[in-house]
Amino acid sequence: MAADPAPHGKAATLARRRRLLSSSCRLFFPEDPIKIVRGQGQYMYDEQGAEYIDCINNVAHVGHCHPLVVQAAHEQNQVLNTNSRYLHDNILDFAQKLSETLPEELCVFYFLNSGSEANDLALRLARQYTGHWDVVVLDHAYHGHLSSLIDISPYKFRDLDGQKEWVHVAPLPDTYRGLYREDHPNPAEAYASEVKRVVSSAQEQGRQIAAFFAESLPSVGGQIVPPAGYFPEVAEHIRKAGGVFVADEIQVGFGRVGKHFWAFQLQGEDFVPDIVTMGKSIGNGHPVACVATTQAVARAFEATGVEYFNTFGGNPVSCAVGLAVLDVLEKEQLQAHAACVGSFLMELLQQQKAKHPIIGDIRGVGLFIGVDLIKDEATRMPATEEADYLVSRMKENYILLSTDGPGRNVLKFKPPMCFSLDNVQHVVAKLDAILTDMEEKVRSCETLRPQPSGSTGPGCRAAAGN
Repeated sequence: MAADPAPHGKAATLARRRRLLSSSCRLFFPEDPIKIVRGQGQYMYDEQGAEYIDCINNVAHVGHCHPLVVQAAHEQNQVLNTNSRYLHDNILDFAQKLSETLPEELCVFYFLNSGSEANDLALRLARQYTGHWDVVVLDHAYHGHLSSLIDISPYKFRDLDGQKEWVHVAPLPDTYRGLYREDHPNPAEAYASEVKRVVSSAQEQGRQIAAFFAESLPSVGGQIVPPAGYFPEVAEHIRKAGGVFVADEIQVGFGRVGKHFWAFQLQGEDFVPDIVTMGKSIGNGHPVACVATTQAVARAFEATGVEYFNTFGGNPVSCAVGLAVLDVLEKEQLQAHAACVGSFLMELLQQQKAKHPIIGDIRGVGLFIGVDLIKDEATRMPATEEADYLVSRMKENYILLSTDGPGRNVLKFKPPMCFSLDNVQHVVAKLDAILTDMEEKVRSCETLRPQPSGSTGPGCRAAAGN
């Protein structure tokens, strides 16, 4: 057997990547990328052994390389891995365990390999069940990389072929930047009425609604927490139009919100989507995904007479991994941990908001939190360059953060669920120090504090990341 090739240095690896991969496959920190060679828990390690705190990897849900998850995959790999056309207990055990976390109406499961596959199947299910074609989505939404999902992802299609006639976009229920803000008496009803308006407009054009797709907590849109009661009202409008409600839990499910196992449950105990899609965290980095739906939707899909077969979906190894993830969540009480640590993080970030005027809003629940950076309190103009600079400085301090939102100005926190109270204190202390340094450098800039017209101080461009 040939020996493993010697590891390449960072520069050599980057050169090979540029030669072998498309430039559209982008890296974090493209101007100075990190070569990560190992992960453990909430930490990642580069080729020099430097340790980084991972604040953004919601895929490694119970922690990078969790030993029980790794063991489950290894043990099943040694026995059998094949497709789901043979009887096997793993897929049934996994479906049963998932069913115990969901409302009883959601009792039929399809297993796949990625969140994109799950959302694509959800779209097929909705269209077959309703006999309709059109989809209502939220502005700035992202639901996957397949062609069918690019079409329902404003985040992507606006830079490509544009909006299809069968796609209808409703306003993002953002109470900080959106149409209806924190001072509105009933933002849930107001934003739901916008969906009703979009549906009515589509129907006036002779269109028929198959589904409403929404991330239970919109992530790419800027770590948004829809006002409570919004989903039930939207579901009422969509179902009256003959459509179904699809809750995309790919980014935020499996206890991340702390208060509940599923983020859609934040909308009320009685709210039940027609279809729920899962991915990313379900396999802790292993390619696993799932669609859960009702008997009625599943039966309509079966009525076509066309089988649903996914070669690797639901294979014994993937299901063993999924079961291990659920076991770890339960044994280590990570949902309660997310509630505790997330609450502490929110508390410390609120203290930073009171101290630093660049922080316009802190929003989130559990270990899904956004820090909205602004140039001006009155206009809430996104502080895009400042956010980019801050992320770069945090990386220099061995803390991995990223940005989201239409203005790329929202710092996103969605770390592995084992993220600790000590991690919170360390990360926020570094954030405070860097923001303080930025303010000192740009004290005479309009970026952070009101100044006389035309005033520009030294260091402004450097602090803005230019």
